[in-house]
Amino acid sequence: MPRTGCPRHACATTQNVNYRIERDTMGEVRVPADALYGAQTQRAVENFPISRLRFPRSFIRALGLIKSSAARVNGRLGQLPPDLAAAIEKASDEIAEGKYDDQFVLDIFQTGSGTSTNMNANEVIGHLAKVHPNDHVNRGQSSNDVIPAAIHVAAAMLATDELLPALEGLKASLRAKADEFKDIVKIGRTHLQDAVPMLLGQEFSGYARQVELCVGRVRAALEDIFELPLGGTAVGTGLNAIPGFAPAAIADIAQRTKLPFREAANHFEAQASKDAAVFLSGALKTCAVALTKIANDVRWLASGPRCGLGELKLPETQPGSSIMPGKVNPVIAESLLMACAQVIGHDATIAWCCAAGNFELNVMMPVMAYDLLESIELLAAATRNFDRRAIQGLQADGDRASAYVEQSLAMCTVLAPVIGYEKAAAIAKEAYRTGRTVREVARERSGIPEAQLNELLDPRRQTGR
Repeated sequence: MPRTGCPRHACATTQNVNYRIERDTMGEVRVPADALYGAQTQRAVENFPISRLRFPRSFIRALGLIKSSAARVNGRLGQLPPDLAAAIEKASDEIAEGKYDDQFVLDIFQTGSGTSTNMNANEVIGHLAKVHPNDHVNRGQSSNDVIPAAIHVAAAMLATDELLPALEGLKASLRAKADEFKDIVKIGRTHLQDAVPMLLGQEFSGYARQVELCVGRVRAALEDIFELPLGGTAVGTGLNAIPGFAPAAIADIAQRTKLPFREAANHFEAQASKDAAVFLSGALKTCAVALTKIANDVRWLASGPRCGLGELKLPETQPGSSIMPGKVNPVIAESLLMACAQVIGHDATIAWCCAAGNFELNVMMPVMAYDLLESIELLAAATRNFDRRAIQGLQADGDRASAYVEQSLAMCTVLAPVIGYEKAAAIAKEAYRTGRTVREVARERSGIPEAQLNELLDPRRQTGR
């Protein structure tokens, strides 16, 4: 889009038809002619040719929202003329809506404060609104409070809109399966070995509770994320931001997002540390660990179909092998496991980034932002997919589960209080050696009357139901 008529631009000569000349405090820079950004962004493009990673849509949305609220409040407080404030607000809203995502061109591995990306936003907004990126768009702000505020706003919105609903959906589906499977007796397993009988519904109730606790942990972590450092400017003192700017801008963000954002209780803590992000990442890692346990259990219980455990039947989603006809694999569970592995790895990066803060500023925020937001997005998408494509269509093979129970050597556990541990163990070993069931050997060697023996070895009685 040509930027003719903008007073900040000096058009290049016909020898450089694809570029225009922009100026900043360091001198002239050649900028692509159709770019909405300016000299500082272009310098960062040239300085950081590191990766293909860019800030995600969620972060750009949050950045646009912050700039819009800041402009609105600056206009209201007399820090900007009403027409300039309105123009900045309009352009910022368009940024938040995703209209100019292609103009956010900077690498994640850049200046550690995210100053380059803050200026990328300032320049694009300034270009659209025909105002100065620093004097007007960045009024009352610094990269040092805007970027961490954008991390918090983006993380809170993503977690609230995407992750928590996905986890709640999976929890509901697991509870439904717990109820559906409530009468199916199966063998429990500890140390990957046969244990005492239980109900398949009981096993799934445990999974549902795991996810429920994950929801609570994420919600608890969001309480700190709702604190925003906006208004602290360079080091937390609020220099160049007039009194009343921070609470008003944050209140405006809260009203627009319908989330309980509030001003940081201590701006020095909020800008010097990123502990809230680490705490949220820890909750995400815990979710990933829980989901790994659930996904592994489900795929192992569905292993087979004939030579594995086979107590569950997963929905068939796609052919599983390029060489073995008819093979179907637990691919949905596998995709969730890989997403969880990525989240766990991101948590290590986020923790290291937070620990690397120095004095009044953390200088590893861009990669922290990228990993935190990707973790939320990955968990949300993979959880939702696992719920819809695996759990909701899951079936149980009750006959196979019951057959395993009768064959289990752990059935002798209920005999120990009656005949003693050592005699019960001898029955178990005899059953294993001969290939018979505990019931058959106990009839011969336990001395327990048949009626009592049948009552003791009733697997449903052993489940506590």
